[in-house]
Amino acid sequence: MTRLPLQAVLFDMDGTLVDTERLWWEAVERVAGRTLTEADRPEVLGRPVEHTAGWLATGTGRPAPVLAEALHREFADRVRAGIVPRPGALALLDALAREGVPTALVTASPRAVADLVLDALGAGRFAVTVTADDTEHTKPAPDPYLAACRALGVHPAACVAVEDTETGVASAEAAGCAVLAVPSLAPIGQAPGRTVVPGLTGITPERLRSLLPHRLRVMTWNLWHGGTKVRDHRAKQLKILTETDVDVVGLQETYGTAAEELAEALGWHHHRAGENLGILSRHPVTAALGDPDVGFYGAAGVRVRVGDGEVDVWTAHLDCAPYGPYEAAFDGLAADALTAHEEGRLARLRDALHRIGESPDVPVVLVGDFNCPSHLDRADTGWPVTRAAEEAGFADSYREAHPDPVREPGHTWSPVHAEHEDGSGRPEPQDRIDFVLHRGLRVLDSRTHVSGSPRPWPDVEDNDWPSDHAAVITTFALTPSAVGGKPVGAGA
Repeated sequence: MTRLPLQAVLFDMDGTLVDTERLWWEAVERVAGRTLTEADRPEVLGRPVEHTAGWLATGTGRPAPVLAEALHREFADRVRAGIVPRPGALALLDALAREGVPTALVTASPRAVADLVLDALGAGRFAVTVTADDTEHTKPAPDPYLAACRALGVHPAACVAVEDTETGVASAEAAGCAVLAVPSLAPIGQAPGRTVVPGLTGITPERLRSLLPHRLRVMTWNLWHGGTKVRDHRAKQLKILTETDVDVVGLQETYGTAAEELAEALGWHHHRAGENLGILSRHPVTAALGDPDVGFYGAAGVRVRVGDGEVDVWTAHLDCAPYGPYEAAFDGLAADALTAHEEGRLARLRDALHRIGESPDVPVVLVGDFNCPSHLDRADTGWPVTRAAEEAGFADSYREAHPDPVREPGHTWSPVHAEHEDGSGRPEPQDRIDFVLHRGLRVLDSRTHVSGSPRPWPDVEDNDWPSDHAAVITTFALTPSAVGGKPVGAGA
């Protein structure tokens, strides 16, 4: 199995890298004028100065700004008197630096306090520093960790956050990071996607990599008459599947044997349904779903075991006629007529959605050639097929990754048809009609894929790309909360 690469490690400061939680506790006690108790922890640990000052103001009647100033002063005095790195902290930072893994400091302390600590640790150890002064909302909101990821140019799912309080853990998890929790003054409970250890001693970059979620890269691909319009199509298909490093592929227009032949050559698992649909998987297929004798149009699925969890993957091929973009571009049909002509595809998709069912405990990926545009791309027409999928809880992975349909249209029809094939010279409508939809997963990236520079129809036989559709490839993060069965990627 493939884990996401470790793109960065994001460190909390107080209590995580340096032993300042006790200094902060003492500063609050001094300003409060009393000994703090266990009941006070949620209002003190991991909280910004302003929060604790507001809490003290409620209990003492003193102005919150005055209390905040006093807290700043008391804590800063203690930090200047000497801070001590937590055991193992500097060794881990040095190991990450040797391996070229970027690090960020993400703290709920103000910039002035963070600078004092950075002077002691070495500011050059961190590529990015985010403090309470840098975001509108600080911990437990996800804003600080999201800001650090943006500054580093990394995806939160490919980062490990190191935290010592429940407040900080909540912030990092809300941002989508894997979490290594090293409790300082208060315990932290276990949870999926969270690893709790007593300290940083012995923690290595490799251990941090082991905390990241697994990757599932899913492709939808209409093979176009099985690929037979192009010479050496099977060898070209295999080359494309190998180069794209996909994990599961939903196929349409297999023309009988493509799924078996490709799977055998790759050493993968496969499922064939009818004469047109197939699914390839580098992970074991544990169950076939849907009608195995489905017709040329329809849907079929499999349950795939990924590590200790499972994911359902369905492939669908919906009727090609009447084709809405032709009716809009060539016949001038109005939106209500276009919508009415989608009833056949809509009925077939609803049948597939009924077969898929709710599957509350297993995430689902639904891919395919829908032969219709998306309502997310064309506001002038309802396009009920994709809307029905959305209403059934499916998200469009490509539009999640590329929300602007003008900037990133994502056309999949057609890389080989610039002009309509009737010889009239009319431009072929270009549209996004192939989809990777999902329910219950997290999208890291989604893109269309065409290899080489395909020559237009009819001079296609020597193309490197053996299809008349672009493929769509989406990379998902399989977090423990998303994968059915035993958590995947949960730390020990």
